[in-house]
Amino acid sequence: MTAQILVVDDESDLEGLIQQKFRHQIRDGAVAFHFARDGIEALATLQSNGAVDMVVTDINMPRMDGLTLLQKLQEGEEKISTIIVSAYGDMANIRSAMNRGAFDFLIKPIDFPDLEATIAKTIRHIQVLREARERQAAAERAHASLSRYFSPNLAQRLASDTETLDLRGQRRQIATLFTDIAGFTTLVETLEPDVLGPLLNDYLVCMTDVVFAHDGTVAKIVGDAIHVLFSAPAEQPDHAARAVACALALDSCAQLFRDRWQQKQITLGVTRIGVHAGPAIVGNFGGGRFFDYTAYGDTINVTARLETANKQLGTRICVSAILADKVREFRGRPVGDLVLRGKSQTLRAFEPLLGEQYESDATNSYVEAFTKLEANDPSAMAAFAAHVGKNPNDQLAGFHLKRLLNGATGTRIVMD
Repeated sequence: MTAQILVVDDESDLEGLIQQKFRHQIRDGAVAFHFARDGIEALATLQSNGAVDMVVTDINMPRMDGLTLLQKLQEGEEKISTIIVSAYGDMANIRSAMNRGAFDFLIKPIDFPDLEATIAKTIRHIQVLREARERQAAAERAHASLSRYFSPNLAQRLASDTETLDLRGQRRQIATLFTDIAGFTTLVETLEPDVLGPLLNDYLVCMTDVVFAHDGTVAKIVGDAIHVLFSAPAEQPDHAARAVACALALDSCAQLFRDRWQQKQITLGVTRIGVHAGPAIVGNFGGGRFFDYTAYGDTINVTARLETANKQLGTRICVSAILADKVREFRGRPVGDLVLRGKSQTLRAFEPLLGEQYESDATNSYVEAFTKLEANDPSAMAAFAAHVGKNPNDQLAGFHLKRLLNGATGTRIVMD
């Protein structure tokens, strides 16, 4: 990098002396000099040449003196590093210049080795400042980009500590969830753009705010569907508990959103949520031009299928037992042992519940009926029938009752 130096002095012979003394540095491209006769000419030079790195200026000059020029320079956004040059007897002005922000000073007559050393020191200082500004700018750009995916706290942490975010891809234990609005594609075809835009935007803002409140990572948004990660990119020992709490909060958010738009005569389907935990490969898989922080692996596929399973089961949230077992004092009711699409082994699933729901008589009644179903007790059908009679809106219990009426037994459920 060639350091661009503006020398401001009304002595006519100074330009030739500097060109001669610094000829080797000029030839090697280390420095380049510009010259002005007073402060006004210096400002004009700076305006036409924005690449000046430092100013070396005399104090006593016609039209605009060095102290006034220094003040103008310090008022600018760049605050160009300035070296003040004056006679030894002018120490009061030199002190005033240093108080106004001059980087260093030189005494006339100029000692050229001293000038060379001072310029070299100033160049190092400028490089340090430039690197600091570049780091800050990079951090701000990173924060702006990361804020699309991560909670504000996590985005700030990642922007200031880029080593935390390994974008090359790594295998790690995560929790993940998928959300999707039932029947949204069909609804889109009936809505006008001026209605669909605000609806979808409001919904996504509501949902992503919930995700960020639980320090989750929004890996992807496709239409109304959201894919969320926990313990990626930063490790979260309580990632499973965060995922369950987030799923319940997302469900509440979506229900309130549905009620609000129902008052506008627009009926939205329920938001279905699948939650699972396990190993996955996470990282930036979009390359340098497109930032796509996401995750791949069977854990992700299972989560997506758990979300889809809600449609058949009549639930809104379906959580795997693998994840539930990682949550201390998990509260939920068993759904069944699901054989998900493409799988041969069963996966026990649960429907997470809020505290008051978990402690309710309805939940106790359901669990009693499910326990009989699990034990292949013939009275399971009557237990579910009695439960549905008291709780007609319990779609999961109605699903099991229908299975039993059609001759099914046990808790193994093949998802079609």
